[in-house]
Amino acid sequence: MRLPLLLAAAAFVGSAAPAVAQLRVFEPNKGEGHLANLRQLTNGGENAEAYWSNDGKWITFQSTRDGRTCDEQYVMKTDGTGLKRISDGRGKVTCGWFFPGDTKLFFGSSTAHDSICPPRPDPSKGYVWPLDKYDIYTANRDGSDFKRLTNYNIYTAEGVLSPDGKKIVFTSLKDGDLEIYTMNADGTNVKRLTNTPGYDGGPWWSPDGKRIVYRAHHPKDSVELQQYRDLLAQGFIRPSKVELYVMNADGSDNRQVTALGGANFGPSWTPDGKKIIFSSNFVAPRSGNFELYLVDASENKAGADKLEQITFNDTFDGFAMFSPDGKQLIFASNRHNAKPNETNIFIADWKK
Repeated sequence: MRLPLLLAAAAFVGSAAPAVAQLRVFEPNKGEGHLANLRQLTNGGENAEAYWSNDGKWITFQSTRDGRTCDEQYVMKTDGTGLKRISDGRGKVTCGWFFPGDTKLFFGSSTAHDSICPPRPDPSKGYVWPLDKYDIYTANRDGSDFKRLTNYNIYTAEGVLSPDGKKIVFTSLKDGDLEIYTMNADGTNVKRLTNTPGYDGGPWWSPDGKRIVYRAHHPKDSVELQQYRDLLAQGFIRPSKVELYVMNADGSDNRQVTALGGANFGPSWTPDGKKIIFSSNFVAPRSGNFELYLVDASENKAGADKLEQITFNDTFDGFAMFSPDGKQLIFASNRHNAKPNETNIFIADWKK
């Protein structure tokens, strides 16, 4: 699920895009010493949550484009060629991932409930996420063989495949609260991992498959809890306060990693499994200025002094993921926009 300034979407079947002759290349911003050879992979619209294939040759991402107003799921080669929509063009989608072999994917879709984009939240509610009726679907990389994997008819998304390809970790409202679950890759053997009242989401396996990092907001008193539940009953969540947590793959040894304030989200791991890369606006919690940071996965309620800042940009940077070989970083950013609030996908070489 997207966090800041990112809109969501419906689409119709389109053909693969022509080859891209040359990607836009930029110098990283001052202070971005870990980044080099920064390439802009998309150019226009809203593009986010771009994740690598296992062989590092493809990405899958969600995008609004061609006049659409909410996200559909796409694949593309990492040189910008081979663009193809793989979702069915109904409703909207979120959070795609490649199965082993890279010819099949899964992602969240509201197609069973929405023929067009579902309505956006009433602005009077402030900044909230709609908890649309996603379930998880699978499709081939060419968009064929579109099938439903879960059947809860309520928010079920944010899926990530375990490194061994055997399990999917995901977020669902199926038991009345936003909790984290695992299931086999075929949808069987569902197990609930979290149980604290409040939002638990955005789970991501460690490289060895033994731990899961995620974001969470657990209301601190009865008044805050009731406000959360009232909003949840209307089909919304307010994601402006989330911190990072880590637990074992079975849900045990659950602990809070950051205590920064603001919205800390989109965590994934460094290839060695020792650190977590994530996006945060803790410096200015009411702003859309999100930067990428690194924090040691062993930290306990870490403050700002325990972070290493990776991006230095006055708009949005988020949804970071290292390539399978650890040599590149992919992320979404508002930098170098042709129009205000456009979000594009960037790939950079990673300098240790």
